[in-house]
Amino acid sequence: MTKTADLMAMGDRCVFNTYGRFPIVLVRGEGFRVWDNEGREYYDFVSGLAVNSLGHCHPKVVAAIQRQAATLIHVSNLYYIQPQIELARMLAEHSFADRSFFCNSGAEAVEAAIKLARKYSHAKCGQGRYGIITMHRSFHGRTMGAVTATAQEKFHKGFDPLLPGFTYVPFNDCDAVRAAVSDETCAILVEPIQGEGGVNVPDDAYLGALRDVCRERNLLLIFDEVQVGLGRTGRLFAHEHYGVTPDIMTLAKSLAGGTAIGAMLATEEVASAFTPGTHASTFGGNPLACAAGVAAFTALLEEKLAENAAEVGGYLLSELKSLQKRHECIREVRGKGLIAGIELDRPGADVVKECMARGFLINCTMDTVLRLLPPLTITTREVDLVVNVLDEVLAAM
Repeated sequence: MTKTADLMAMGDRCVFNTYGRFPIVLVRGEGFRVWDNEGREYYDFVSGLAVNSLGHCHPKVVAAIQRQAATLIHVSNLYYIQPQIELARMLAEHSFADRSFFCNSGAEAVEAAIKLARKYSHAKCGQGRYGIITMHRSFHGRTMGAVTATAQEKFHKGFDPLLPGFTYVPFNDCDAVRAAVSDETCAILVEPIQGEGGVNVPDDAYLGALRDVCRERNLLLIFDEVQVGLGRTGRLFAHEHYGVTPDIMTLAKSLAGGTAIGAMLATEEVASAFTPGTHASTFGGNPLACAAGVAAFTALLEEKLAENAAEVGGYLLSELKSLQKRHECIREVRGKGLIAGIELDRPGADVVKECMARGFLINCTMDTVLRLLPPLTITTREVDLVVNVLDEVLAAM
């Protein structure tokens, strides 16, 4: 067996240096746990950055992939694809949307949403109406359109010129959005809860106020639910907490139980702006990914994992707030369901490393916010374990 140091050295030589990787090689996963190539066990509170919401290697997803891989892995979208049709039907039955466009990632879904918003506006209002308003501390992906939509300067450096037509305003500030709308604006793009930006939860009235602005100014409302959708917040979609529906929504991450997929959903009225030839994706909606998606979505519904996220997520946030009372370094605890952020008064990288040394994988974003994204199958037992470890690590700082 190749030694860990040799594997990491090989990766450092052969793979682009675009990630700050931790010095472990994960080789196996089951449920809530993963193992490295030396046999060490870890509790995974990162879940592949909210991808493995069913846990690792969920039996229904594994079986679906095995069956599909032995039957048909890929055909072109020039033909009808049965698993794709089944997944689109399920999404339509359980969301505001009528149609789905499938791609391979969240960034691609956001690109599709940007294109659809502009195409729809062009068809309805003519040229010159292409602007999109997005929010400070947002994150929408790494492709050129998605990174331009991401209102964080650190992701823009070195990639000028960015895509024209984007305006950035503070999150959770509808007055700022109203002031930013111009005759060139066609859409507002927002995460119902910001994940990468620090687990920022808006006021209850915020999304409804954005819907009002869109209604008044004839704009499209786009929700990016790539990270917070599909049960993560305790509802099937995060916007359901606020009683507001969008015109377009993006999904990815957990949609196929760990297999790469993205989806852009829209109402029939808006979707009609895309006609044959206006947008495409070679691998988008392929049989393998969509078969996994059908299995993952079925498991999400049948096992009532959104309901579990609401119940256990409430317990998690309560325990983290109790932790805050014991440690002055915790400025704030934020979240909804099973996305939780612990904002510290110092960088969180050392906390992440110490938790990993104790067998717990967590994440830090925005330099000071510890982020927990456990599988939706989590129980209070695992909550107690991670809270105890955080208590130990913070006490030792």
